[in-house]
Amino acid sequence: MVSLKEFFNQHEDDAQKGIVHKNNLIKRNIIAYMAVNGECTLAELTKELHISIPTITKLVNELVVEKIVTDNGKVETPGGRRPNIFGLANSAIYFAGVDIARDHIGFIITDLKNNVITSEEDTKFELADTPECFERICTSIDSFIERCGVDRSKILGMGIGIAGRVNPNTGRSYKYFTSGERSIRDIIEERTGIRVLLENDTRARCYAEYFTGSNIKDEKNILYLHLGRGVAIGIITDGKLFYGKSGFAGEFGHTPFFDNEIICSCGKKGCLETEVSGIAIENKLITRIQQGVSTVLQEKYNRGETIHINDIISAAKNDDTLAIELIEEAGEKIGKSIAFLINIFNPELVIIGGNLAQAGDYIMLPLKTAANKYSLSLVYNDTKFRLSKMNENAGALGAAMLIRNKVIGL
Repeated sequence: MVSLKEFFNQHEDDAQKGIVHKNNLIKRNIIAYMAVNGECTLAELTKELHISIPTITKLVNELVVEKIVTDNGKVETPGGRRPNIFGLANSAIYFAGVDIARDHIGFIITDLKNNVITSEEDTKFELADTPECFERICTSIDSFIERCGVDRSKILGMGIGIAGRVNPNTGRSYKYFTSGERSIRDIIEERTGIRVLLENDTRARCYAEYFTGSNIKDEKNILYLHLGRGVAIGIITDGKLFYGKSGFAGEFGHTPFFDNEIICSCGKKGCLETEVSGIAIENKLITRIQQGVSTVLQEKYNRGETIHINDIISAAKNDDTLAIELIEEAGEKIGKSIAFLINIFNPELVIIGGNLAQAGDYIMLPLKTAANKYSLSLVYNDTKFRLSKMNENAGALGAAMLIRNKVIGL
């Protein structure tokens, strides 16, 4: 067989034709089927893929020799001959995921079954729209790939999530690093030698949440609300990510909910982010300190240190009145905005993620109360709410899962 990278980059519309090309496409379908359904027999593959037993047997055996598929022995049956059961190997193919957030970079390596092999996080990073920042991103990614412990030739794809407006088809961000003629995707592909998918960070987290923390048999319509230093949503409709025409769906934080004079990062006034984002809550706390309101974060402010939303959440958990007040106020406003969403989408589930999810009941109780108050009762009663079950590597994991799907043809 050709190299794994060449094998998985072949498409049905390639100029190459003939029996070899056809068999390679069938092999990809076998791998994709096992990736979704797990271990299976040759008979099951024949039935699902509509390929003859001799052809399936030949191609599965080739995949076993190529160490992409493993023969896991006989499966128990009520009677008759016991068939062999086959599954994907763990060590043949890997994927990388990178989450470029506003205040950290997360890295992850997964195998073909989405198992996490290794992960890292750089918490000293701060995203800025500068050539120096982009160079740091490229260098950090390449360094992680070098030390991750996996042969670079076995990493068949890398998903990269970044905040802001992203078009996965063009590989471009329309918020960061827009001055050059070449896309972020193309530059990082050239630097690393690995196929890249550029994705919106919230959409990547949404995908990870859906496939690792939800009952995907029952919940096909989900909203994931990411409450970090910004605000955005990921949308699952009928079990699939919703992108919109150019991949920009989900910029919920820039909906003009408020009649205020606060200028948002997008340049407009009154956006949801100006009142309920982590940055907005940080700014409100500083203003209240300057007005003389007491808080345990006063000393940190007096020392000239930066107050992060995580500091405010920790203060709330230690019964700081001002921190609790600001988080509950944000929760009420977020709940009202969610009522707007659930009236439109009628989802089975709303997941709350990001930094503010760590506030627990301080954010969820006012959020659910407001959502109930401002939404239609029949729609609200259809909707469950829960906090994110993922940790900080959710964005990187989701990005790795999405490039995996793209590479193997799901």
